Amino acid sequence: MAQQDDVFKKIVSHAKEYGFVFPSSEIYDGLSAVYDYGQNGVELKNNIKRYWWDAMTLLHENIVGIDSAIFMHPTIWKASGHVDAFNDPLIDNRDSKKRYRADVLIEDHLAKIDDKIAKEVAKAAKRFGDAFDEAQFRATNARVLEHQAHRDALHERFAKAMNDNDLDGLRQIIVDEEIVCPISGTKNWTEVRQFNLMFKTEMGSTADGSMTVYLRPETAQGIFVNYLNVQKTGRMRIPFGIAQIGKAFRNEIVARQFIFRMREFEQMEMQFFVRPGEELKWFAQWKEWRLKWHKALGMGDEKYRYHDHDKLAHYANAATDIEFLMPFGFKEVEGIHSRTNFDLSQHQKFSGKKIEYFDPELNEHYTPYVIETSIGVDRMFLSVLCSAYEEEQLPGGDTRTVLHLPAPLAPVKCAVLPLVRKDGLPEKAREIVDELKFDFATHYEEKDAIGKRYRRQDAIGTPFCITVDHQTLEDNTVTLRERDSMEQTRVKVEDLHALIHDRVSLASLLRKLR
Repeated sequence: MAQQDDVFKKIVSHAKEYGFVFPSSEIYDGLSAVYDYGQNGVELKNNIKRYWWDAMTLLHENIVGIDSAIFMHPTIWKASGHVDAFNDPLIDNRDSKKRYRADVLIEDHLAKIDDKIAKEVAKAAKRFGDAFDEAQFRATNARVLEHQAHRDALHERFAKAMNDNDLDGLRQIIVDEEIVCPISGTKNWTEVRQFNLMFKTEMGSTADGSMTVYLRPETAQGIFVNYLNVQKTGRMRIPFGIAQIGKAFRNEIVARQFIFRMREFEQMEMQFFVRPGEELKWFAQWKEWRLKWHKALGMGDEKYRYHDHDKLAHYANAATDIEFLMPFGFKEVEGIHSRTNFDLSQHQKFSGKKIEYFDPELNEHYTPYVIETSIGVDRMFLSVLCSAYEEEQLPGGDTRTVLHLPAPLAPVKCAVLPLVRKDGLPEKAREIVDELKFDFATHYEEKDAIGKRYRRQDAIGTPFCITVDHQTLEDNTVTLRERDSMEQTRVKVEDLHALIHDRVSLASLLRKLR
């Protein structure tokens, strides 16, 4: 675990050093849990969003997009349940004066038990070698069985407390399990209490005439209140979906792990409207489709898993997370939820406006059920960054830091590098840049030795480097260097576009999803 913590610290440092993510307001000592995306980070982030948007709207004829406002009528949040129920269970340690989410403390404790089991299995595997039968070991080893029984009992107790909204029960688990504050190391805990996560502000020119509004904590409600507008103007027939990418805001008290949990973040959400009774069929279908979207990036199928929810939200009848293996364990990057008809029914009730759908095939009106896919852009960004980062040992004892970014997501697709800054090579390199820049994010660099320039491009994840040398002036060929293998091949300048396009276009990713 300590080694993984060190790797994560290096990734955070690398993100700043190479223009991916900066602490917000850093010259004023920063603002907790708020970050800015730098020149390379914004390109990577935009490419992630484009991959998601095109996968939704280009590959599905029945999914369209909208962009709803951040400010919405405050009654929307009353109808959705956020005013009354959008809370986190918080607990303070009296010695460190630090505040924690009670559920996260318990989840981390469960993860430690899982680690104990994994260590027992790893030791046995090393001891027995090829003859090791993991399933039999897990079923018979006394220490593993003891840890597993403890974990199962604790998990059942935890799930019940969360489902019952039993704050005293959560605190009692923390006491019984002797969970300590990570800072002070003590067990001097306060009671657990609920904390609403929405940011409030005032809209209006005077105090007397102002209205309390909220910064939206999710983008989904903007889709729900526009559902009938989209359906009618687009002549959409069920099943159909509405996609949206936008900022959301949550007053996270326990923000941590870099950009994994922030107060200002971005979501990519799609609400898919279906006939009542067909929602679980579509829920299973969207689980499969969304996992396929992640795996198409080639970051390792073994790094993904489903996690079914122990506690369902008040609006859901099925929910699962797609989790990705971060340096700090498996963590949620996307949620798929069957939201039933809760949201539309609530908005119909609170607005007094009829927003039912008329199904011409059934010749009846009904309130559609909804399947939601919701992915955090920032968490997706972090999963890509963590998966791509490597400190690679090279032959001869050298090392290089490289980002093995999926080529279509890379902020810079190719770098054009004149071997020297004379003899007409910079001018020829500029000609190549001018040909490629209309289709690819192309970088020109002439400072330092060619090896150092290669290393800088490796560090930001550039898939291809194009070196212009004296032979280029003779036969119009260049050296094309591939990032991951570092292989160098001689190619004609006129062939560059096709060679690069085959690897870096988003279409190459989207074709995997057909």
